[in-house]
Amino acid sequence: MKKIHFILSVTLLAGVLASCSTKVDLYADYKDIPVIYGLLDATQDTNFIKIIRAFSGSNETPVDATQVALIPDSNNYPGKLDAKIYRYKHVYGNEYQMDGVVELDTMTIHDKESDGAFYYPNQKVYYATNGILPNTSSNTYRYRLEVVRGNDTISGETGVVGGDNFKITNSQVSFVAEETDKTGKITFFPADNAAVYDLEFRFTYKEIRQGGGVTEKTLHHSFGMKTLDDMGNENGVYFVTYSQNLLFNMLRNAIGGDTLHVSRTFDAEQSFVISLAAAGDDLYNYIQINQGAGGLSQNVPDYTNINGGFGVFSSRINKEKTAKLSARTQTDLIGMPWGFSPEQ
Repeated sequence: MKKIHFILSVTLLAGVLASCSTKVDLYADYKDIPVIYGLLDATQDTNFIKIIRAFSGSNETPVDATQVALIPDSNNYPGKLDAKIYRYKHVYGNEYQMDGVVELDTMTIHDKESDGAFYYPNQKVYYATNGILPNTSSNTYRYRLEVVRGNDTISGETGVVGGDNFKITNSQVSFVAEETDKTGKITFFPADNAAVYDLEFRFTYKEIRQGGGVTEKTLHHSFGMKTLDDMGNENGVYFVTYSQNLLFNMLRNAIGGDTLHVSRTFDAEQSFVISLAAAGDDLYNYIQINQGAGGLSQNVPDYTNINGGFGVFSSRINKEKTAKLSARTQTDLIGMPWGFSPEQ
């Protein structure tokens, strides 16, 4: 009996609460098994979708899926499949009405880095321009992907994550150099159709070495994937807390005793950026349920929302906001022995 093996590469972040799972018999005699990976972001002018096929092998002739994935002809369908995204607008109750059709075309991405599961540097993808509209206070949409392959139609459905109210509300952040039990908050209004959030911040500064050039350095801190139940809530404003000495502890680890013949600068208005990604429930389920099911190469995934295939069709969005460093934070940065001064 033949086994089917396939590879999916998932980055990011994403979705919660179970949706319907679709089963396909992977242990039947060999046939093409479609694999789809698509995440809609209504804020982007172009959305990319990966449509490939599974790999096959037998017990007598095993296949190393991690090697086959690097060969374009082994996972690409020849030519261009008939692929469309149908947009539906909410009418009333649970009723949605057809509102438009987005044709998917193909293109080749030429700059994919070598690390990763799929072939490189040139990779074939399907894409949609325009037509993926965000939810607003007056209009709500759902999207249905349909891919026709011979007599079969592979499909998946999703709402879009985002909406008018989704935003980070911090205008300023505060950190202190001393050890403290005090905490700060990163606050935001939640996104429509979001099941999970991935919050991080980054602090960027410049190093100027005596007799050398200028180097830009960036420190990242991730709070990890969280649902709204994992966060605080004050009158509909959600928040994640952080220790107010967090940034200075990160700088201590990054800089250490590197203080000779070097100066550093920061921009109090632009150096600190908050990034908040939100994702739909199908992507969250796909990551959570399948993450322990065999790593790169797995035989039967436990979760998919693709009818007639495997993979995930969901939605995600990312918001960023630049927050000003408080006066106390600026004073403490300048007072530390790291040579910090404000950019002029």
